[in-house]
Amino acid sequence: MASMHGSVSMAVGAGPHQNLMSFMSESARRTSSCASYNSIGYTVDCSFVNVPVTMSRCAENTMQSRQPCLVLSSQFIGVNLRPRAAGTAVVRSKTGSSGGRFVSTFPLITAVVSRDLEEMQITIIETPKVFDFDSYMSVKAKAVNVALDKAIIPKVPVKLIDSMRYSLLAGGKRVRPALCIAACELVGGKEETAMPTACAVEMIHTMTLIDDDLPCMDNDDLRRGKPTNHKVFGEDTAVLAGIALHSLAFEHVVRATKGVEANKLLSVIAHLGKASGSEGVLAGQIVDIASEGDPNIDMKTLQYIHFHKTATLLEASVVTGAILGGANDDEIDRLREYSRNIGLLFQVVDDILDVTQSSAELGKTAGKDLVADKATYPKLLGLENAKNFAQELKTKAKEQLSIFDQAKAAPLLGLTDYIANRQN
Repeated sequence: MASMHGSVSMAVGAGPHQNLMSFMSESARRTSSCASYNSIGYTVDCSFVNVPVTMSRCAENTMQSRQPCLVLSSQFIGVNLRPRAAGTAVVRSKTGSSGGRFVSTFPLITAVVSRDLEEMQITIIETPKVFDFDSYMSVKAKAVNVALDKAIIPKVPVKLIDSMRYSLLAGGKRVRPALCIAACELVGGKEETAMPTACAVEMIHTMTLIDDDLPCMDNDDLRRGKPTNHKVFGEDTAVLAGIALHSLAFEHVVRATKGVEANKLLSVIAHLGKASGSEGVLAGQIVDIASEGDPNIDMKTLQYIHFHKTATLLEASVVTGAILGGANDDEIDRLREYSRNIGLLFQVVDDILDVTQSSAELGKTAGKDLVADKATYPKLLGLENAKNFAQELKTKAKEQLSIFDQAKAAPLLGLTDYIANRQN
């Protein structure tokens, strides 16, 4: 049986580890360099073992547990394992003083070492990777910003284009484009397929922000930490810039989307049109305006306002991404319900932040809903009940994602937590 310092031979238990089966069939006595061996989906670093090791058979109980395993010979007994990667090490008795158990957690593997008679056994268990939401959002936001910049290049009429670019490229979290891309990737699609629609959603969203800030609407001076569009370019140009962004959104979907069937593209356009028109954002906006100062606004009316004003565009972001990715009807229904919950969640949190954060923290004027005497969730439910309602919506949203591969759903799960916990 082969033996060499810093190397081990591997044996693999039978079972559902299909990516290991071909390796198992080669030879249970194969010798391989642990320091670099990762072709079977596991990163195995044996450099922390300070003595030569040899391969022995997998213990019977390990075979029954269907785990891949490494077995060290009896010469290993009494030698300390010294992890060289960040992690934890716990030694505790297994069968009295004559046996022991060493557990060391590494970035990519968990090594469980135990002594059983004359054998030392290491079971390599794949550790689930922690989804890095911040990195995901940073990467997606950069990609979206590049695509948006290319979608509206500087040209004549200069003032109109500058006004459009000023608000569209002013930063922001790019939540809606990220939702569109994440939904597409969840069901097997690619980022490049969803990107034109993701940009279109952001164009429509930016249009709603320009409109919302106008003196005839919320009359706001600050957006994303900068003076609002009409403060820089004037009300007339701001209105035209919003209209132009709305029109460009649909043109961009048709012009820039590649390799997608016509019926899917038509469905995407229909969803965007409904979400941004009289059955979506504009419906919520008009009822919101009419409700200012009305002390009789009830929860049903408030839900109508925010479902249409906020949730419909978030729903369109998710559903259009799913359509482009090739989702089936059941998956689309699940994602639609998911997006409706996060849409309301977004607005509930927005209302809470309006009364708990400063203008500097929000990047927009704080307390404006209170000044305008608008119906909000904290106003109708009370602050604590509004917070509880937000948690209920978060739970319901995540339940809709339970049918999907959780690794692929990680971005949407992360976005749900982000929406629930955001501070601006």
